[in-house]
Amino acid sequence: MAHEIRSLFFPGPVGRLEALLNTGDDAATHAAVVCHPHPVYGGTMHNKVVYHAAKALNGCGLPVLRFNFRGAGRSEGKHDDGRGEVEDVRAALEWLDREFHLPLLFAGFSFGAGVGLRAACPDARVVALIALGLPVAAAGRAYDYGFLRECTKPKLFISGTRDEFGPRAEIERVAASAAEPKQLVFIEGADHFFEGRLREVQEHIERWVRETLH
Repeated sequence: MAHEIRSLFFPGPVGRLEALLNTGDDAATHAAVVCHPHPVYGGTMHNKVVYHAAKALNGCGLPVLRFNFRGAGRSEGKHDDGRGEVEDVRAALEWLDREFHLPLLFAGFSFGAGVGLRAACPDARVVALIALGLPVAAAGRAYDYGFLRECTKPKLFISGTRDEFGPRAEIERVAASAAEPKQLVFIEGADHFFEGRLREVQEHIERWVRETLH
């Protein structure tokens, strides 16, 4: 089956949320959601890292949903400093579950990883997690990942060694404290946005998904 991209809206906690769905294989075994970086700084579902993550997951045959958080793009509502955005992720997981009735995979980049992991870790429908450019040192914003100690789902962390919002030592500390199973990948010389290195990010995701889900 040829994969297509569908534009759609789904119901969120404070209004409808704008989304794109990359259709998957007819025999897809999982469905995935990918969450975008901070909307206040221009993050949307069209972000390059989000696009390449979705492309990697779709390349593994999965249907993949990208959506704009409340107040971004044509999504209704207004930015809620990461609180309401956790509920937006829950709404996306709910939509995917209703649409496909398949085990779910979560992926998020930057802010999308930080808030999305909070929704995805305790959700029994989510069986694996990917955090790209996990933020730990963003100015004025506190990110606490203590909950990962209880999250026993397979986890993939990918960060650049020159990530200004995720210093290597801090990312190593977060990953070390997270429950097994987990894999931590550093892309040498890459910045927070993986500029010029997105093909490597995509390859790491594809390899990990094929090893983890099949």
